[in-house]
Amino acid sequence: MNANKFILASLLTAGTAAGVMAQASYSGYFLENYTHRYQLNPALTDNSGRKSFVALPALGNLNVGMQGNLGANAILYNVDGKTVLFTNPGVSAAQALDKFHDKNKLGANVEMDILAAGFTAFGGKNVVTLSAVADANVMVPGALLRLAKEGAENKTYDIKDTRVNATGYAKLQFNHQRDIPWVPGLKAGAAVKFLFGLANVDAYLNSANLTLGENDWTAYTDAEIYANVRGLKYKQDFSDDTQQYYVNDVDVDGFGLTGFGIGFDLGATYDWNDFQFSLALLDLGFISWGNTQYATTNGVKKFNTDAYTFGFKDGESDDTLDAMKSELFKLYQLEDKGDIGGRTRALRATLNWGVDYEFPYYRPLHFGMVNSTRFNGPFTTTDFRFSANVQPVKCFSASANFAAGTYGVGFGWLVNVNVTGFNFFIGMDRTFGKLAKQGLPLNSNGEFNMGINFPF
Repeated sequence: MNANKFILASLLTAGTAAGVMAQASYSGYFLENYTHRYQLNPALTDNSGRKSFVALPALGNLNVGMQGNLGANAILYNVDGKTVLFTNPGVSAAQALDKFHDKNKLGANVEMDILAAGFTAFGGKNVVTLSAVADANVMVPGALLRLAKEGAENKTYDIKDTRVNATGYAKLQFNHQRDIPWVPGLKAGAAVKFLFGLANVDAYLNSANLTLGENDWTAYTDAEIYANVRGLKYKQDFSDDTQQYYVNDVDVDGFGLTGFGIGFDLGATYDWNDFQFSLALLDLGFISWGNTQYATTNGVKKFNTDAYTFGFKDGESDDTLDAMKSELFKLYQLEDKGDIGGRTRALRATLNWGVDYEFPYYRPLHFGMVNSTRFNGPFTTTDFRFSANVQPVKCFSASANFAAGTYGVGFGWLVNVNVTGFNFFIGMDRTFGKLAKQGLPLNSNGEFNMGINFPF
């Protein structure tokens, strides 16, 4: 999928903004019989008393998340009973532009445990996990959306800092947690992850400055794209404006590993009276990617063109997206530089810290606060979560929580059943609100987590 089509597809799904934060449910952070909280802090493990577990393949821990500051109701509209894009003439410019931000951040992530098993050995508790991870992030400046809506209605557009990054990889993880005997109340945990890269795309569409003259546009553009996907090649078309070939699509022939890396998680908890304090650093590491297909404008490129009319006709959304894709590729005029070899990208580290308070008058009730900050350049996010957690009987626990952070406020919950031989949990760190008829959430924020495991 080419960069501009990727941007538009992400806008259409309304949702997608921050990446792999959702390794497990933060709603289960303080639930002691929640099997997968070791992924949030390697020192936090299932304290139900059962020594081992095996996850149901592919459904032991499934997490799907989306976050953003732009919802489907900013992209999709109802005009005469039909669902249309914001570019449709039946949607006024004032109506559409009022819902855009200067920086529209969108992102989605999916993590699925293919296989997972926990056991007691080496003086502590251990978990081995094989997972698949997919992460996509997009930042689209409001000026680009205004250009798509208004076209020649304005004489100048200054489009800055469009960003796209998408990553897919598999990870094999070994987690170990143990008590520290010489410090009563202290537990420590660590995880090592072996990473197998499947795909990575980084697009830096730094600027596009357009000025409408009497008969054509003067364009100054600066952009570059790095793509690490096995079998990917850029397609090209000839530009009458620059008299050069430029990238206008991609072709992928094949699929396979194209990167390898390693990562580490570090964590600790400390019990003091009715409090437990926890701290963890996750995803410290890197992936080294090969077969980097590079496209660039070679710095700032200047040219004149009459291509950018953006006069879309009524029709199907797919036709409009194809028209927008074609116009946007013409806008940046990227040149194919071929395979430039390898490149190394750091993982997006996450800092988690929390405080748990055990209510002294009813011990099964806990109140907790956890903060999660994910470091990812312009997509860096932070989230505070305040929760009430209860385990009235050994086999059942539940959490209700309130979250506030980079993308506003939300409500989370999780229900966890953990009996001999069977564990099931389901919850949402941010509950989806009203859905469009296509099933898309209107507010672009939601995280869903569920799993089936077999403890023994």
